[in-house]
Amino acid sequence: MLNALSVDVEDWFQVGAFEHSIARGTWDALQHRVERNSDAVLGLLDETGIKATFFTLGWVAQRYPALIRRIADAGHEIASHGYDHRRVFTLSPQEFRDDLKKSRDLIENACKKSVVGYRAPSFSIDARTPWAHMILAEEGYAYSSSVAPVKHDHYGWPEAPRFAFMPVKGSDLVELPVTTARLGGRIVAAGGGGFFRLLPYGFSRWAIRQVNQADKRPAIIYFHPWEIDPDQPRIASAPLKSKIRHYSNLSAMAGKLRKLMGDFEWGRVDEIVARERARALPVNALAESVIPESVVQ
Repeated sequence: MLNALSVDVEDWFQVGAFEHSIARGTWDALQHRVERNSDAVLGLLDETGIKATFFTLGWVAQRYPALIRRIADAGHEIASHGYDHRRVFTLSPQEFRDDLKKSRDLIENACKKSVVGYRAPSFSIDARTPWAHMILAEEGYAYSSSVAPVKHDHYGWPEAPRFAFMPVKGSDLVELPVTTARLGGRIVAAGGGGFFRLLPYGFSRWAIRQVNQADKRPAIIYFHPWEIDPDQPRIASAPLKSKIRHYSNLSAMAGKLRKLMGDFEWGRVDEIVARERARALPVNALAESVIPESVVQ
């Protein structure tokens, strides 16, 4: 079973956990570590011969175009993560469209390749943004991996399907939700990021095997370059919960990723989309609570 490995390219100060602790206006004055950390990720992938998808902020591509070219030249897919990590449900439909265009232009100018994939910052396409998938389809995206079908204090759309679905009638746009697993009658997050870093590796291995063997579907896993950087600056003023989520187990992350890369088969997200499109749940099979009738029409 080929699974999708993805990297959300953002710097340590751009994460959702610090959005109320670090003002966007200060970002350029902070210590930038995204280039060195992304190069370290490229090294990990090169060790194992894995090709992945890098969902990249336009903000990063604007400042580090050579990094984006290196990623593309190494055979990895470059996709969009929006411009500056604003959650989709904080934007109006027009602001979202403008954000898509700005980030795509910057990324494509940097890598000289077409961008066909999108991941919303903090998986922020949910029941509050019924227009988001339609705009992605209108802007020519082939796929999105922006839905987390779980309950979470920062994000989540628990009513959404767990696996690939077609969210817009008349469009080939595929939504590929991040991986979840069944645990004791509940659906739990198991797609990587902080859950992968904070929980024992055995949980992630069990969850991916469950998805591959019981559900017979590929896993969609993600992580961030800053997660393999234990020497990054500390924000003393951040809430305790945010500090625990962000700083815990940074020194162990690279080793856990090596185990993950060795235990399963991995490829780019666009490879998985090509395989999943034929069995993606069509929009007319979705409950109205998931895709509102006004959007389906």
